[in-house]
Amino acid sequence: MNRQQSIVAAYGLTDEHDRLVKADELLAELQEACGGRLPGALAVPELRDLVRQCRERGLRIAREFSAFDGQDKVDGFVRVNPVLDANMDDHSVLGGCEIIIENWLNGAVDEGHSRASVDWLDAADKASAEITARLDAWQNLQVITTLSSDAQMLSKAVEDQPGKLWSEYLELEGITHEQPLHWRLLDGTKAVIPGSNRTWRARLLPVGPSASAPRGFELLLIANEPLASDMPKDDETESDAPEHSRLVGSALTPVLRQPIARIVANAETIHSRLAGPLRAEYSEYAANIAAAGQHLAGMLDDLADLEVVEAPGFETAKERVDLADVAQRAAGILGVRAQARGISVKVDKLASPLYAHAEFRRVLQILINLVGNAIAYSPERSQVTVRVDEDAHGQVSVTVRDQGPGVTPEQADKIFDKFERLGRDSDGGNDTGSGLGLFISRKLALAMDGDLEVLTQDENADHIGAQFRLSLPALESVQAAP
Repeated sequence: MNRQQSIVAAYGLTDEHDRLVKADELLAELQEACGGRLPGALAVPELRDLVRQCRERGLRIAREFSAFDGQDKVDGFVRVNPVLDANMDDHSVLGGCEIIIENWLNGAVDEGHSRASVDWLDAADKASAEITARLDAWQNLQVITTLSSDAQMLSKAVEDQPGKLWSEYLELEGITHEQPLHWRLLDGTKAVIPGSNRTWRARLLPVGPSASAPRGFELLLIANEPLASDMPKDDETESDAPEHSRLVGSALTPVLRQPIARIVANAETIHSRLAGPLRAEYSEYAANIAAAGQHLAGMLDDLADLEVVEAPGFETAKERVDLADVAQRAAGILGVRAQARGISVKVDKLASPLYAHAEFRRVLQILINLVGNAIAYSPERSQVTVRVDEDAHGQVSVTVRDQGPGVTPEQADKIFDKFERLGRDSDGGNDTGSGLGLFISRKLALAMDGDLEVLTQDENADHIGAQFRLSLPALESVQAAP
């Protein structure tokens, strides 16, 4: 679907409570598509954040923005101006903001970027949620499951008064409007759970074929920090455990992530000529800046993961993980990237599930790295295969094969080394990775009582290309052990 551009400004006006009280047709349609009403709470998250900043700081804001209405993507250049007093037909608006959107551009969402990000975030949040619940179509809580000791008061409240609106059992930060709000306005909000000293994040995942009219919701509550009882005590940390720096993960990554994201977003906007005509060479410069920003963001994530896996006493969760399901998820997340190079990713189907005793989120992270590498190092119009097996030694495994140049014994000796980027040459472009992906993946595999290995060309003579195998303890063998 080719995008159609209309240089038409959309106009809106909000009040001091960030409610959209006036909007022309384009903005009103976007407001309704995102689950809002007119007048009503501003339902476009990207615009709501800018309006809040403008109102609180009293400053004008002008920048590119992108929004997703559930089906299509909207891009444009927005100007948000503080308004002290605006007269409308029926009343006066005090302390609100004026919204002007220029270079309005709608079209199909980029499935390659957004779908992969959404699938990965949803899968990671499901794996790390300590409280899960099922809601009906009106957001009334039906069933709740808690895995945390500091959620006992919440469980008791649900037990005493079941079937209430889920937001009545806890406190939502920054939400002052009457409940229930449309689920898009609540997804990702900060929550305070009674009896818990931790900060939480709420996710609402629609259930059913239509996100605009779901049959119900899956509620995930994810803690932003570990439970205090699970952390080493101060005296233990000082006397028994060596000091471990978390400079990147705890300090640098949160501070740098937002400005890097802005650099990438602005560079991509310039590259796509949203802000106006631009010479071809400058558009290409902007594309290079965006690519460099994405590379830097990826390196930050890798360095933060490196700190985690090298921390003293690092452990992973022990869960029942369906390896075939995780392999299919990893292939789906990277499917668009593979299609862009004409590469097919085939996941062998199994007659029955094979369960590993491991951590879902970490297994998915390893397989995304392995399948992503296989796509990057394979020639165009080739095939990547993913196979799930079990052996007689209480192990289950996932093997990822590509049809690239393969791995020599000399390369295999150092391919899992830290910062090693010379293991293989990529046919899919320059190798700009951090050199930490395989190192971290193997550390994670070992932490789950498994292993990650590579077969060399000599060991893999019947197959052209590289072959990586992730081995993990089978759930049945763990349960059978005394």
